[in-house]
Amino acid sequence: MLLLNRYILTQFIRIFCTVAVGFAAVYILIDFFEKIDNFMKAGKPLSLVFQFFILSIPFIIDQLGPVLILLSGVITIGLLNHHHELTALKAGGIPLRTIIKPALIGGLLCTLLFLAMAQWLLPVTISSTNTIWYENVKGMVPLGIFRNGRYYYKGQDGFYSFTRPDPRQALFFNFSYSSWTEQYNLDTLISAESAEWKDQEWILQNGQTQVRSGEDSYQTTLFSEKKIALPETPDDFFVPKYEASELSITALYQRAYKQRTEAETVKAWADFYGRISYTLLGLPLLLLGLPVLLISYQKWGRDLSIAIPASCGLAFVAWGLWGALQSLARADYINPLLAAVIVHLLFGSAGLFLLRRQNS
Repeated sequence: MLLLNRYILTQFIRIFCTVAVGFAAVYILIDFFEKIDNFMKAGKPLSLVFQFFILSIPFIIDQLGPVLILLSGVITIGLLNHHHELTALKAGGIPLRTIIKPALIGGLLCTLLFLAMAQWLLPVTISSTNTIWYENVKGMVPLGIFRNGRYYYKGQDGFYSFTRPDPRQALFFNFSYSSWTEQYNLDTLISAESAEWKDQEWILQNGQTQVRSGEDSYQTTLFSEKKIALPETPDDFFVPKYEASELSITALYQRAYKQRTEAETVKAWADFYGRISYTLLGLPLLLLGLPVLLISYQKWGRDLSIAIPASCGLAFVAWGLWGALQSLARADYINPLLAAVIVHLLFGSAGLFLLRRQNS
């Protein structure tokens, strides 16, 4: 039995490496043609291009991790079935659960590897690739921070502060802009109930302006609507959206306890549970993918030709459902922990049920 476990586990690892290299190569090739023009326009050397894509490999493997585990297990058992080895093993009295156990162990080992990468390797490589892409290539130097539900930006001549419910829209609330003299005295203060960037200009609603008119005096003007020219546009406002991706698992956990507002706390816990949830997603997918393989062979006499497309379909369904649940968790519509385990419970339970039926 030890020889059988070693044989199947070796096959699993070999197929995993092959599939990982193939998927990563395709991913890098597509990404290369999409981004090479940006590197050339920025005048960056080829050495930086190679450095960027080499450092991207751990992130690519991590993103493809669940489907890599799924396909590796399905192909491993599928090849056993295709070469009639699975039939011979079952005819020899070896139960199905014993045959697939090495594949599940392989999936578990890969999952542990991904967890180790998320803790120690990915924070370093993702930070490096983000610096290369956003700062060296795109020239997007982080100018702002998000604290207590408000955004704060340092512009060329002044400071901005506002809330922005939807980052995809150029609509801001509780907007303020202030500029200062060289002696650090307030020069201009503009505040408004709302501000909108429309037709290449700022339109402020229900606010006031305070302009320095003397040593210790200011002229205040109220307005219901005002068009004003400011040095920055919404495109200049840049707070790194990738901050959470640069943190390790333990750093995400610690960050969740340091938030000051409820909204920030909910998002922090969603990031923490979501990171772990995605890393563990490969195991329930594998549990469901294996019986799908066996059922496809029993009903249609085909194994891999049906199982591989079906496995990819399962992965996309899982990705979509996982992403939707994470969005709901970040918006505080559902508990972050519950959102992190729903997909695993659904797919894992369905897989165990089908495997028991196949084993009976």
